Amino acid sequence: MTYQALYRVWRPQSFKEVYGQEMITQTLQNAISQGTPSHAYLFTGPRGTGKTSVAKIFSKAINCPNSTNGEPCNECAICEQITEGSLGDVMEIDAASNNGVEEIRDIREKANYAPTQAEYKVYIIDEVHMLSMGAFNALLKTLEEPPKNVVFILATTEPHKIPLTIISRTQRFDFRRVSEEDIIQRMEYILTETEVNYEEDALLLIAKAAEGGMRDALSILDQALSFQDEEILTADIQLITGSVTQELLEEYLEALATKDTKTALDLLQSLLSEGKDAGRFVEDVILFSRDLLLFQNMQRKVRSLFKIAKFSEEFEKLASKIADEFLYEVINIFNKTQQELRLSNHAEVYLEVATIKLSQYEKVESAVPVAAQVKEGPKNEDIQRMQREMSSMRSLLSEMKENGSANGQGQEVKKARPKSPTGDYQADRVGIYRVLSEATHEDLDQIKSLWTDILNLLDVGQKALLNNAKPVAASPSALVIEFAYDILCQRAEEDNLLENTVNDYLEKVINKRIQLLYITTEEWPKVRKDYIAQMKKEKDDETNSTEEPQEKEDPVVSKAVEFFGEEIVEIIE
Repeated sequence: MTYQALYRVWRPQSFKEVYGQEMITQTLQNAISQGTPSHAYLFTGPRGTGKTSVAKIFSKAINCPNSTNGEPCNECAICEQITEGSLGDVMEIDAASNNGVEEIRDIREKANYAPTQAEYKVYIIDEVHMLSMGAFNALLKTLEEPPKNVVFILATTEPHKIPLTIISRTQRFDFRRVSEEDIIQRMEYILTETEVNYEEDALLLIAKAAEGGMRDALSILDQALSFQDEEILTADIQLITGSVTQELLEEYLEALATKDTKTALDLLQSLLSEGKDAGRFVEDVILFSRDLLLFQNMQRKVRSLFKIAKFSEEFEKLASKIADEFLYEVINIFNKTQQELRLSNHAEVYLEVATIKLSQYEKVESAVPVAAQVKEGPKNEDIQRMQREMSSMRSLLSEMKENGSANGQGQEVKKARPKSPTGDYQADRVGIYRVLSEATHEDLDQIKSLWTDILNLLDVGQKALLNNAKPVAASPSALVIEFAYDILCQRAEEDNLLENTVNDYLEKVINKRIQLLYITTEEWPKVRKDYIAQMKKEKDDETNSTEEPQEKEDPVVSKAVEFFGEEIVEIIE
């Protein structure tokens, strides 16, 4: 016999076997037992939550001659034929491949005929949102004036695509995601029946990876059984789902909290080199940080409220020494990183940037202890220290004012550029100014037209690096490239092979080699503004120096020129 997937073998055959949808199954059972079923139902909800399974159970229960309290017996000929899919009065239709007007008209015509074997004809239309508008209009007529003993069950994952005229003529049931507890309970039942040993943590990982879909959970379990059919182990599930162990998450967060950037980056590189999914890692960090926050602020430690963490001595130690403000920042930064990963092919860069940002978090929060001291009241030594600092600041300010007035400049003191979370990369302003002084639109347009070809020549790492960059200025001998972060500029500048590869290509295509200069998105507008200001100042100075040597013209000479003309008047010093 051909092998069948677990979700098919263990598909629910009665309402009591459906997990996580008790409100819906109870309502349907009551309608059947009371003899008041509706002519049309709409089942909506995420994939793998039991919509089609409940529809088939309903079709059995409504037609089963031995039905008890709305449950089918699953032993009579009607139930067995519906289970096998061979009963002509119960039809399951895929709207994705039968979405035209003609198919719906055919259903409407056949619905007018009485059922041949069962008491009710049942039409289960899966993915009904795929029907065309014409098909919906054809179906609407049948729902308005339904034939006797005909029930339509419409199932969809996208109810917003269904016309309101259809929805208003159906009883709607919204299937919710199945809870982790229900998924684990169902898997435990299946593994017990099949006599397969398992680790509880392994089932918990599967339930989390399934994200509320029972079918997805059974598919992962099926994959795990193929990998190791004797026992379901936590390590195997971590490999299959790309999940990260709690021990690694604890080490990573502790390294961030203690500002041990090197250890944090080493852990990150280690898990990525093992093939762990970057998106899964980001999600695990967010959920684990959430669990730590919950643990810190709960009066009673309720295990069921935790997403991925499990109680251990190491977990409690970490929760006691890590600040909740830091955990808020972890969740905030990794949430932004999660959005960035969806738009990038180079997850490693964004994860490294997030890691370095968090490892320098305390430097940004250096004002917090001062605020705490103010709240408690300053000590005498603190007051004396602050007075000394203020005195030195006053003397420095006075000196700066004197120097400014002596020079006649009165220039405003510029604030230092704030450090980036990834370092303090200094762009080559002299080189960039030189490019701007010689820059032309033709040179930049030429580079932009070759940019895609340049990217295709690079290896995976270099291509991913320049995917996050763009050329912003070009001269005949140099090119300015803009990056979002300092760390990317540093990587590009340190990669000599990158510049050689780019120049080798340009030499072949346009017969020249150029210098590559790098700058961050934050600094680029400032550099352009400063360059324009410098050019304007130089022009004004040149104009002033040209006018200074000219002496004022003698009014007597001016009057003579006015009377006699420039040709006659000769001025002798």
